[in-house]
Amino acid sequence: MVRQNGGILGSLHKLYRQEELKDGKLVGEDSFGNKYYENPRYFYSRNRWVEYSDNFHMNYDASQVPAEWYGWLHYKTDLLPHQDPGRPKYKWMAEHTENLSGTTGQYVPYSTTRPKVEAWMPKPKTSA
Repeated sequence: MVRQNGGILGSLHKLYRQEELKDGKLVGEDSFGNKYYENPRYFYSRNRWVEYSDNFHMNYDASQVPAEWYGWLHYKTDLLPHQDPGRPKYKWMAEHTENLSGTTGQYVPYSTTRPKVEAWMPKPKTSA
């Protein structure tokens, strides 16, 4: 298992990032560099997993998995994204982006209308 995970240093790196070592067959990689593995010897629902790209360092989360790989990871289909002939590909479909909530890139709407409630400002005391 240590050999498959890149030797001692590679295994320590994976333990630091993922808190476990697994051995499995690499079945694919997405455009973001995430790698997807499968090992049928593990229990169902534990036999498919993703190893996030090193580009994310420790800031990885599930929204960085594209929809086609999400379906495979959660057993919605057993076909890999590059093997599925029924997968729609239209030119109007947007490229996958991760959820940026809680970061500086989050969507913040602005309002052009006056607020309905105005904050109360006390009058300054005048000395007499």
